[in-house]
Amino acid sequence: MNMTNFPGKIAIMGGGSWGTALAKIVLSTQPQINWYMRRPDRIEDFRRMNHNPVYLSSITFDTDRIGFYANINHVIRDSDTLIFATPSPFLKQHLKKLHTPLSDKFIISAIKGIVPDENLLISDYFTEYHGVKPENIAIIAGPCHAEEIALERLSYLTLACKDPTKADCLAGVFNNNYVKCTCSEDVTGIEYASVLKNVYAIVAGICHGMKYGDNFQAVFLSNAIEEMQRFLNTVYDIGRDITKSVYLGDLLVTAYSRFSRNRTFGTMIGKGYSVKTAQLEMEMIAEGYYGTKCIYEINEKYKAEMPILDALYTILYERKSPVVAFRQLTGTFK
Repeated sequence: MNMTNFPGKIAIMGGGSWGTALAKIVLSTQPQINWYMRRPDRIEDFRRMNHNPVYLSSITFDTDRIGFYANINHVIRDSDTLIFATPSPFLKQHLKKLHTPLSDKFIISAIKGIVPDENLLISDYFTEYHGVKPENIAIIAGPCHAEEIALERLSYLTLACKDPTKADCLAGVFNNNYVKCTCSEDVTGIEYASVLKNVYAIVAGICHGMKYGDNFQAVFLSNAIEEMQRFLNTVYDIGRDITKSVYLGDLLVTAYSRFSRNRTFGTMIGKGYSVKTAQLEMEMIAEGYYGTKCIYEINEKYKAEMPILDALYTILYERKSPVVAFRQLTGTFK
């Protein structure tokens, strides 16, 4: 990719709440964007109402600055940098329609998950299946809820890329008066941390649903960040500072915030809902449900000590009683 016009024309890939928040951020620094939404009727409603008809409808957009697409091949053809903000379980489904190559594009993943079945990080999936070079892939993450971006509350993001020059350039796309964006080269660590914080947020929700108090939540999260660090150091040890906001901060906000869909999902499980019932009642995807299985299977290779993950797996996938699982789990905390 030519650095003289980098990042070129930017496209938002996905019409959910996080994609909508990212579109708001990018339009605060860029004159125009392309935006891919799967359903043409949603695009028609968006144009008519000047806001996303389903997600974060309080954000109004100047639709003259947006090129809408319902055809994934057309939006990729007309764009240089693609920001993917689709739920990880559906990524392959979207990309199956592709006959336009991605190998000459720059990819930014805002997906907090792992590609199921292959159990691949999003960055690895784009490299292995679509020929995108690792230096042309970035990850955007951090303690940042879409709902607070809509309200323009001060938020922080971290952009990770193996090419520091491109990372510095891209940070300017996401820096405005209510978002501060810093850079990192820990692509692998941040991707895994983004999955694990959703896993632990489900457990935090189960605790809340079972009426464990704030004292216990604090102990649980102290153990969760230690477990996250053990796994990250086992998979890819670069001497990272786990207390940085992209690791610890993202875990805290996802575990505590009322905006956290993973915490909400966990709360329902803690109150006695079955997994299927909780999923049906939620309007949005709880990425941590899928992430739990993926990390559990990945850790069969690495064998990091992960009692919290193991306990959640038994609850979600083996129908173990949360009461029994937590009785065994809490004995390991310190």
